[in-house]
Amino acid sequence: MNKVLLIIQREYISRVRKKAFVVTVFLVPVLLLVMYAVMFLIYKNSSELNATRTVKVLDESGQFGSKLHNTSNIKFDSTSEPIAQARKDLKKHEDDILLYIPKNYAGIKSIQLLSEKKPNINVANAIERQLNDIATNNNMVARGIDTAQLRNIKSNISISAKEVTDTGDKESNIGALYIIGVAGAIIIYLSLFIYGAQVMRGVIEEKTSRIIEVIVSSVKPFQLMLGKIIGVALVSLTQFLAWIILSLVVSFIANKYFNAPQSPMLGVLEALKNVPFGYIISCFLFYFLTGFLLYSALFAAVGSAVDSESETQQFMFPITMPLLFTYLISVSFLAQNPDSSLAFWLSIIPFTAPVAMMVRLPFDPEPWQVGLSMFLMVVGFLFTTWVAARIYRVGILMYGKKASYKELVKWFFYKE
Repeated sequence: MNKVLLIIQREYISRVRKKAFVVTVFLVPVLLLVMYAVMFLIYKNSSELNATRTVKVLDESGQFGSKLHNTSNIKFDSTSEPIAQARKDLKKHEDDILLYIPKNYAGIKSIQLLSEKKPNINVANAIERQLNDIATNNNMVARGIDTAQLRNIKSNISISAKEVTDTGDKESNIGALYIIGVAGAIIIYLSLFIYGAQVMRGVIEEKTSRIIEVIVSSVKPFQLMLGKIIGVALVSLTQFLAWIILSLVVSFIANKYFNAPQSPMLGVLEALKNVPFGYIISCFLFYFLTGFLLYSALFAAVGSAVDSESETQQFMFPITMPLLFTYLISVSFLAQNPDSSLAFWLSIIPFTAPVAMMVRLPFDPEPWQVGLSMFLMVVGFLFTTWVAARIYRVGILMYGKKASYKELVKWFFYKE
């Protein structure tokens, strides 16, 4: 056990001291700060773009001019001058807009919005909506339909989603739950690939440098593999913790000093105030660690079987295909059908559970399902670690021989 702890310590310290680790830790908060700066600039520019625009209305049909109403950023001003003169006036007031409605406005694109500068798309859409509403009302009046009664009977229904529990009804923000589930799945998916690849790359480097021959003379291959996997796992958790703390600090500073719009992160947290974050985070840590141990053991076995990273492709696809499949359908299906049979089985199978269960957790799956999934995850990573260790103990000392699936099976059955 002491040897495993020494390997863990070596892997952890050697990786956190690297410049790449330090740069990556601070890169995410810096990018978040840049995002705030961009949001602030967009917010500032949008206030200028949404400044009140004067719209000259030349209505030759007489059906719209008097019915157009001003809004917060549009001021309508009727004019009766000829169209040629109205067009010339635009050059004098280049910020103004001319809305020209001919007598026969029913033709395709017969109504024109003229300006020296391209109008804001929000302004154009707002004018178009008003014109359509007015034209619809005119058509209904022409057919003897009482528009006042239609407005009175028009309903405005909004649904308030609530979850029925033993302690009473609780607010349930479906959209925010969807975001949390998908975000958890994406983080798990990316983490398993990024940090699992680090384990594989480290094994390949030690094998090709022949330093492994010295190491295995004092520790067993299984101890070396286990220590390497746990060491990288602790590095990734350290990185996550640093990102969370620094990102919260940056969010606080940006909202306080930049006077920027509210952080999307804080908005989501507000919407999810009734979600049991402690439960979800603890489950996230469990599935991250067990999923990482499961996949990293397989990555380590692949790294021990090859002499260069270019040779890993034939072994990587079968290993990562279940995880990739689950990730691809997590947004399109699992998050929208968290209680379906497919979602249940994917959250039970150890190779797909880390992603599938993270999608389902915000939607409160049955406790026995979560318990069964966790139990099978533990069994799964123990089994894959045992299988990978038997391949690793032989492959780590093999040089110059291109591995195949047949060779891996032979290595697995070799007796010590």
